[in-house]
Amino acid sequence: MALRLGPCSPSSSAAFSCSSLDQETLPARTSVTTWSCQRGKNGAKFELKASNVHPPGAVSLQNEAIWTHSLTANPVKTQEKESPLAFTESRKEESSLSIVVVGASGDLARNKIFPALFALFYEDRLPENFTIFGYARSTMTHDDLRKSISKNLTCRIDRRENCNEKMDQFLRRCFYHSGQYSSEEHFLELDKILKEKEAGRRSNRLYYLATPPNMFVDTVRCARRRASSLNGWTRVIVEKPFGRDLESSRGLTRSLRQYMSEDEIFRIDHHLGEELFENLLALRFSNLVFEPLWSRNYIRNVQLIFSEDLGTEGQGRYFDDYGIMRDILQNHLIHLLALFAMETPVSLDAEDIRNEKVKVLRSIKPLCLQDVVVGQYKGCSEGNASYPAYTDDPTVSKDSLTPTFAAATLFINNAQWDGVPFMMIAGKALQSKRAEIRVQFRHVPGNLYNRNFGTDLDKATNELVIRVQPDEAIYLKINNKVPGLGKRLDCSDLNLLFKTRYPSEGPDAYERLLLDAAKGERRLFIRSDELDAAWAVFTPLLKELEQKKVQPELYPYGSPGPVGVHYLAARHNIRCVDFGY
Repeated sequence: MALRLGPCSPSSSAAFSCSSLDQETLPARTSVTTWSCQRGKNGAKFELKASNVHPPGAVSLQNEAIWTHSLTANPVKTQEKESPLAFTESRKEESSLSIVVVGASGDLARNKIFPALFALFYEDRLPENFTIFGYARSTMTHDDLRKSISKNLTCRIDRRENCNEKMDQFLRRCFYHSGQYSSEEHFLELDKILKEKEAGRRSNRLYYLATPPNMFVDTVRCARRRASSLNGWTRVIVEKPFGRDLESSRGLTRSLRQYMSEDEIFRIDHHLGEELFENLLALRFSNLVFEPLWSRNYIRNVQLIFSEDLGTEGQGRYFDDYGIMRDILQNHLIHLLALFAMETPVSLDAEDIRNEKVKVLRSIKPLCLQDVVVGQYKGCSEGNASYPAYTDDPTVSKDSLTPTFAAATLFINNAQWDGVPFMMIAGKALQSKRAEIRVQFRHVPGNLYNRNFGTDLDKATNELVIRVQPDEAIYLKINNKVPGLGKRLDCSDLNLLFKTRYPSEGPDAYERLLLDAAKGERRLFIRSDELDAAWAVFTPLLKELEQKKVQPELYPYGSPGPVGVHYLAARHNIRCVDFGY
């Protein structure tokens, strides 16, 4: 049948509009589709895409509500409810999401994973057809699992009255299957049960490995061979640690890649899901006032601080095998450093951001002993209270040399950051709980107010602080004149305190990362070459510490840390007050 076109006139909303169309020749609703070709190792892969469908993880600025704020301290009203997790399958082929928490009987699953999944369900962020399965070696029934995890489920947002109802609905979606992590037969049984719950829908499966590291490869092998999706995607979230050094990390990656592609492996460090990471990108790339200053020309030093006021209670066995340097510096702080120091990416796409991070990590000089101070907390008494030493833990050797505190100074060998010290500080059993980045700027050249500060020019130094704990905030230290007839100067803060400006409680880090993994958003997960580059910085130092049996400096439980950190800071012209203790 011939298509008859009437006279057409220009239109602001389309390339052309027609006043007369043969209605029989066109369907009731049209959409434009295109074929896209992606070439991988296995040849070309073609995908049909619709023009009116957003790709996974896409952000549409046109659909976001734009709020106008006055320059006051009034709280910002955030959008209470967003659309649930979207899948790109057509409505004709309904999909389901099966989340399998492997190691469901452990503390991590009970205290973090299941509560985060409930929070996503509570906020309507999970798809309509989802099922959660706990898988572990312990013998339990479905009701046993539900009773166990219900103790940790909370409705953290109290503006709703249907909390108990939502909790019951969530628990009815939770099931349990007992099996060995290395048994393909047991995973085949799991697959049969999953298919029953999926009820013929297109199945997407997400495995969270909350297991000991030595079970990662066996679990992935069994899941791939016996319990992977045949008509959707299968992804696996691997909880840190990712090896103990560069060699073991590469070995783990090679083993996992026998069964999963890189795009199917999501290496998770929950600290990377904290609001600090998202805020750092927004602060850098959406504020003209900061971006020109982000270089060696204006920044004197950067400190990345992660301190905890508790010891290793309950984690002694794990911690004694890895220590603070592997647990925090190599896994968390160095990725925060990479985000801070990277150049502007091409886009906010995950691969563009991770490409820039890798460039920074590969430019960092490997650490040596003279760049580092290590410490270990000892017991102390304060009034009627007594605090244990690290080696008092029954799961820790009495002669353990594992550091519970580490400070390291790193340098980036590129044109943007040459000569700028980046100081990482992390420790347990310190006097405060703190997680922040402190950026100290250089002195003002030819400062007219030097006489007002005397010889202590650091009092006149501007400082930018991006803080996650104890109270999330971004503040800038500036100099201003004290009101009055004199010329006395004072250092004040321009402070954005999030709990005042944004009173609604934000999501937990695990919530963000679980949702991102389900959507296929990889921006906050660690790519294999990122992991290699980070381990390359720390592996020589870790081997040197172990070979020379370096004695950590002892510091009292609840103190600011080892005295040696002050000398390390002074060597690089960083004042101890900058640590924020």
